Amino acid sequence: MELSGQHSIENAYRILVLNRVWQPVNIVGVRRAVALLFQDNAQVINPNQGNYEMLSAEEWVERSMTHPPRADEPSIRSVRLDLRLPQILLLREFDRVPVQDTKLNRRNIFERDQYRCQYCGEIFPEAKLNLDHVIPRDRGGRTSWENLVTSCIECNSRKANRLPHQAGLVLRRQPLRPKHRPFLSVLHRNGSREVWKPFIGKA
Repeated sequence: MELSGQHSIENAYRILVLNRVWQPVNIVGVRRAVALLFQDNAQVINPNQGNYEMLSAEEWVERSMTHPPRADEPSIRSVRLDLRLPQILLLREFDRVPVQDTKLNRRNIFERDQYRCQYCGEIFPEAKLNLDHVIPRDRGGRTSWENLVTSCIECNSRKANRLPHQAGLVLRRQPLRPKHRPFLSVLHRNGSREVWKPFIGKA
């Protein structure tokens, strides 16, 4: 089977995965989603006018045959079938929520702050962001969730080795250790589909 449309769909399209008690546990790409479905580890949740219909792989294939996807809908195409890509999968066995990843690193700080400079408040691409110690290290500042924030290059240069108020900067919010799973932060930052919102809540 091949992805219909541009090859970039495979990298761009994402499917929300819920555990068997309907809690979000991951966001996966097309290949992983198809494997979960056809190995019978998951079933499709198909939102239908406010109801949530659950379909096995066989039922999803049949649905794709009786209601083929439109040309503008993402699908996996083979000689015999144009298979719709699901938006939500429900795992059959897994009922746990993954251990929260609170590893302190550059990416997780950016995700916690939603790629927003904590001084000027603007959102930047990762290449234009730095980590800033609110209290500089040579003044006793620790490398911790509570002392690291996302900063754009300009604000970082302006602050230099000073406290924020000494550089005329105001910290937008107090940095804290995140309580949510990082993948939900990414999801909210990139935007989520309407059908996902009943499950993901607020990051």
